[in-house]
Amino acid sequence: MQKLLVTRNAVMMKRLHSYLQRRGIPVTVSEHGNQLELWLTQSSYKALAKDLINEFKADPEAAEAELENASQSKPQVASKPDSMVQQLLQQAGIVTIVFAAFVSLVFALLNTQLATAIFDALRISDTFTDVPWSQPWRLLTPVLLHFSLLHFLFNVFWWWYLGGRFERFYGSTYLVIALVFCGVFSNVMQFMVSGPYFGGLSGVVYGLFGLAVVVSWQRPRHPLFLPVGLIVFMLVWLLLGYTDLLWVSVANTAHSAGLIAGLVLGIALRYVEYFRKKKQLS
Repeated sequence: MQKLLVTRNAVMMKRLHSYLQRRGIPVTVSEHGNQLELWLTQSSYKALAKDLINEFKADPEAAEAELENASQSKPQVASKPDSMVQQLLQQAGIVTIVFAAFVSLVFALLNTQLATAIFDALRISDTFTDVPWSQPWRLLTPVLLHFSLLHFLFNVFWWWYLGGRFERFYGSTYLVIALVFCGVFSNVMQFMVSGPYFGGLSGVVYGLFGLAVVVSWQRPRHPLFLPVGLIVFMLVWLLLGYTDLLWVSVANTAHSAGLIAGLVLGIALRYVEYFRKKKQLS
């Protein structure tokens, strides 16, 4: 993600955003305070994007007229709508896709004769008290373990929905940081409460949820902005885990710890954005 332009002129930003998208430039607009920010989602388009922005700023009407004339001169060919798979892939980045595939592979293996060996290799510890400092990857690997189809589908869906949007806007590196931080923190907290017999991506999912709420707070145009109904659903589901109303065993501590970790990351990320913006304006 690279910032291309900052402005308070909403009309101009709307026209520029439309112009660049029609020229095939992958851009998105976010709101930061009373300013609008134009972001490039693929760095390979940077040079072309800057040239087109300069062309547009020099004479917006001429640039739009030229684009309109060019589009009218081309033969109109009915475009084939993207398949569901293509649409899903467009909503995620490489880390989102690869990790979802890895989780799916582990779930498939847990339904074979290798289940015991897989669980023993990926659970956080072989005892109820010893944190595996000599095997640090075990602090994260429980996020790969899912023990029912519903558990697996629920977590992969939210990983794709929240993680994909996060990666597309902030980049793969930030998603890896969020995955490791929220995963390790939620796993260790759950281990301290209940021992090593747990698994799931829910702690990371709630971490991404908390992160999304913070970074998009009062920024309705932000790609991670969540509707109130979805926020209420996630919080109600979290609270239901502490009751006896659900038909499944829930790692409540992992959910709560993941949410806390995500809120902390979200606050940190907003500070990073604030200081980065302040540096650009100085």
